[in-house]
Amino acid sequence: MSNPVNLTINGQPVQAPPGTLVIDAAKTVGIQIPAFCYYQGLSLQAACRMCLVDVEKAPKLLAACTLLVGEGMVVNTESPAVVKARKDMLEFLLSNHPLDCPVCDKGGECELQDMVFRYGAGESRFTEVKLHVDEKQWSPVVFFDAPRCILCYRCVRICDEGLGVKALGITNRGAYSEITPNMGTHLECDECGSCIDICPVGALTSGIYRYQTRPWEMEHVGTICTHCGDGCKTTLGVRNSEIIRGNNRDRSGINGEFLCIKGRYGFDFVNHQERLQSPLVRVDGKLEEASWSSALALVAAKFSSIESAGGKIGVVGSSRTTNEENFYLQKFVRQGLHSPHIDHRRSGDVAGLLDALSGKTGALAATADLYTANSLLVIGADLAQQHPFLAFQIRANWRHHQSRTYVVASGPVREDSFATRTVQAAPGTEMDALAGLADSLRAAGNLVIVFGDAVQGDAVRRLVDFGSGLGIPVKYLCLVDYSNSRGALDMGLAPDLLPGYRPAPETGMTVAQMLADKDLAALWVVGANPLEKTALASSSAFVVVQDLFLTETAQRADVIFPAASAYEKNGTVTNTCGEVQRLQKGLGVMGAKPDLDIFALLARHMRLNLGATQPDKIFEEIRASVSGYNVAPMVLATGGAALTNPVNGRVPQSAAAAIASSRDTLFTSGTLGRYSKILGNVMEAPGGLYQR
Repeated sequence: MSNPVNLTINGQPVQAPPGTLVIDAAKTVGIQIPAFCYYQGLSLQAACRMCLVDVEKAPKLLAACTLLVGEGMVVNTESPAVVKARKDMLEFLLSNHPLDCPVCDKGGECELQDMVFRYGAGESRFTEVKLHVDEKQWSPVVFFDAPRCILCYRCVRICDEGLGVKALGITNRGAYSEITPNMGTHLECDECGSCIDICPVGALTSGIYRYQTRPWEMEHVGTICTHCGDGCKTTLGVRNSEIIRGNNRDRSGINGEFLCIKGRYGFDFVNHQERLQSPLVRVDGKLEEASWSSALALVAAKFSSIESAGGKIGVVGSSRTTNEENFYLQKFVRQGLHSPHIDHRRSGDVAGLLDALSGKTGALAATADLYTANSLLVIGADLAQQHPFLAFQIRANWRHHQSRTYVVASGPVREDSFATRTVQAAPGTEMDALAGLADSLRAAGNLVIVFGDAVQGDAVRRLVDFGSGLGIPVKYLCLVDYSNSRGALDMGLAPDLLPGYRPAPETGMTVAQMLADKDLAALWVVGANPLEKTALASSSAFVVVQDLFLTETAQRADVIFPAASAYEKNGTVTNTCGEVQRLQKGLGVMGAKPDLDIFALLARHMRLNLGATQPDKIFEEIRASVSGYNVAPMVLATGGAALTNPVNGRVPQSAAAAIASSRDTLFTSGTLGRYSKILGNVMEAPGGLYQR
C-alpha cells in the first residue's frame, strides 16, 4: 500500500491516499467545500466553479473537485479570494435563475439556496430581463423547468454512467444550453427519478411530489421497499397518513441513493380506491361486509372442525410478509392446525444452493460483493429489469474498479454494453455455455456467480462444481423475486423444511399439489394469488384469503381479511443476498390489519397458545432458534443490514417444488404492480425481459 500524502487544509493536517481529490480529503477532517457539479461516484465535470480553493504558491484559484492531493500542499478553502469567487459565481447563476423559492419544490432542500444564504450577494448588478422558457413535462414522473437549471450535468451523468440509459443530453450552446431528453420532447428510460433527486436545484421535479407539501411538513420514515428482492431502503415522506414521496437521500441503506421506479414511486397502491378495508364473508354466494369478530369466529370454527375431522388444510404463504409473520404462520399451521401442508411461491433455488455448498464457508455473496469482486458471471437473468440495484452495483464496479462481467442469457441485456464477454444461450442450455468461459474466469482472481431460476435442481450442484473447479475464490448468489422471498424460505414456509432449513417431521403438499387435490378441505392464502392462472380442484374447499385487494384468489374465497402492506407494519425482511433489514411502519390504512395481528386474533379465537405475537419478541425467538439469524439487534435498530449465515450442511429436499420467476420487469410487481397507477402509466410499461 502506498504511503499517505500529507497536506494542510485550513490549518489542519490531513493525510489522504495518493490520488485522492482535495474535495474528498477535506471531508475527512469535517471541512465541506461547496460544489454543484461534483458528485461522488460520477465523472468529474468542473463546470460550476463553486469548489475553487486557494493553494499556496499556485498562480490562481484551483477547482478542488479535479485537484489531486500533493505532498506538502497547503490549501485554504475560505480565503477572501475564495469567498469573493463563490459570491461572483452565485451572482452569475442567479442572473437568469427565477426567484420562485416559495413555490419551488426544492425549497428547503435546495443546494443553490443554501449557498446563496452562505455566500450570496445581497443584491444583483444585473438588470436584464430574465430568459423565460415554459416548463416541460417529459414523462408522468419527470418535469423540467429550464430557467432553474444551473447546468451542473449531474442528471446527464447519473443517467449515462450510473444507469447506462443515456436518456439525457445537452442541446444548444452558451446561454441557450439546455438539458434535453433522448426522444426530443419526452423521456424513454427507466423512469427511476434519479435525475430528480440528484438535481441540486428545482429544475427537475417529481410529477408525484410537485406542489404537494414541504419537507418539514412530512414525517420521514425509513423502511424497505416492498417490491423486488434487492432490499433497497426507501425513506417515505408521510403527511396525514398519506405517502407523498419516496427517496433515500440520506444514503442510509445498502442501496445508497439508488432507487428504481418501484422504490421511488411504486407506493401508490397503498391508497388505491379498490383497497379492501373490511372483512368479507360469502353469504348465499355473494361476498358481503362483516365485522372482524364474526369473520374471525367463522374461520376459527371452520378450521377447528376440519382439523378435528382430520381434513386436509393447505396454507399458501407470501414472499412479501415479514419474517416474524412467516415464522408465526408456519408455527400456527404445524402446531395449531396440525397440518404439514404449507408452502409459498418459490422463484429461486436457494435451498438447492445451500445444499450444494454444504461444507463450504464464505461462499454466499453479499450485496457489497457485487461492487468489489474482480469478476462477475450473470446466468439466466435480465438484471437491469429484474434486479435493478444489483445491476447498478455491477455497473458501478465496472466503472470504478474495472471489473470484468460475463453474461450468459437467452437474449440481449443491458450488461452486454460493458461485458467482457456475452454468450446467448437458449433457455435450458445455460449450463452448457459455461465451458467456454472457464479459462477467462480462472484468470479473474475472484468471482461472484449470480444466477436466476434458469439454474435449479441438479444444475445448481453442477454450477457449484464448475465454480470449485476454477481454483479461485467463488461466491454465489441465487436470485429471488420479491422483498421477502428469501425470508419466506428461511422461516420455513415449505412443505419439507422447518425454519433454518431443518427437515420437517412430515412432508406436506406443495402449492401445485394443494390446488390439484380434490380432497382439500380448506385453503388459507396469505398475501398470495395462486388462483390467478390456475383453478382450485376442490370445489368444496373452504377458502380464506388475507390480502390488500380482491384478487382472483380472493374472488374464490369464503372469507377475506383486509391486510396491511409492508409500509403499514413493523418487522424484518431478508433480501436476495440474505441481508436482514427492519421494516418501519409509515402509516395506517383504515380497516386493514397486519397479517401478524390477524394470525394472533385467529389463534385467540381457536384458543391456541403459540407464544409471543409482538414482532420484536418473535424476532428474538427467531434469533434463538433459526440458524444464521443470531444477528446484532442494534444493527437493525439503527437502520443497517445484517448478513445472515444460513445452515452450513445438507438441506433435505423431498418436495418437488416448482421454482419459477414471475419475470417481472422494472414496471411490474405482481399484484401490487397491477394496482400502482404510476407503474402502469409510464409509456415503457409493462416492458419485457431480454429486449434491452
